[in-house]
Amino acid sequence: MRTRLAAAALLSVTAVWGSTFFLIKDLLDRVPAPDFLAVRFAIAFAALLLLAPRAIGRLSPEMRRRSAYAGGIYGVAQIMQTVGLGHTDASVSGFITGLYVVATPVLASLAFRQRVSRTVWVAVALATLGLAILSLRGFAVGFGESITFVCAILYAVHIVVLSRWSSAKDAYAMATIQMGVIAALCFVAAAPGGLTLPERSGDWIATIYMALAAGALAMLAQTWAQSQLDASRAALLMTMEPVFAATFAITFGDEGLGWRLLVGGALVLAAMVLAEASGRSETHVQVPLD
Repeated sequence: MRTRLAAAALLSVTAVWGSTFFLIKDLLDRVPAPDFLAVRFAIAFAALLLLAPRAIGRLSPEMRRRSAYAGGIYGVAQIMQTVGLGHTDASVSGFITGLYVVATPVLASLAFRQRVSRTVWVAVALATLGLAILSLRGFAVGFGESITFVCAILYAVHIVVLSRWSSAKDAYAMATIQMGVIAALCFVAAAPGGLTLPERSGDWIATIYMALAAGALAMLAQTWAQSQLDASRAALLMTMEPVFAATFAITFGDEGLGWRLLVGGALVLAAMVLAEASGRSETHVQVPLD
């Protein structure tokens, strides 16, 4: 029951993330990406800290360090993804970023000797094919593609370390620290050009929504969920993000329903179902760190 609840929480996170794509696309026409990220994650950090100011103090020094490491990995990945997006198409960026679904079981196996079942590898292949059909309209390797690939590896590292380090009782404090570190890194990235704040009330509403729902609550839910799920299953569940993004773009934006969403989305959904079936049969073996 707890793993099913964790899977539902992670799917909810991907749905919220998917709802932000068309909002970000519009907002970045007026606010530079690093500035938007800095403001977004600063609001998220402030909200979590104000709600439970003593939570961080209850963490052990080792857990505080681990949370800071996880936040640093995620923050660098966010910045690299943004930089890469300026040098490649959004569709290509989405596909390459989604390759964390391949990198996650590889890293989990290499770093922690976690055996990955044949069923999960089949699910990874299905998800990758689904992402390609959803995203790609052509492909060439350049600076933007290369830096986005590094971003995908960092996202995979973040998923792996959260699955190894997070615990249900520490999830809130860990999420708070991660938000603070991410915000600090984004402010550093935004500093050279000076900080530009949103001017329109609609932009502030969108920023606050993305800070609270897609930032603070999403990181809290992800950190807790990954204390219950192994890294490979978590990565496969998170590949639903582009499916949700396309669905929101069709519902609230100006995009139409096409065969790519139907076929690609069906493959990603099949991969997720296959991964969940594999998870319920306990095909993964994890070796303790200590």
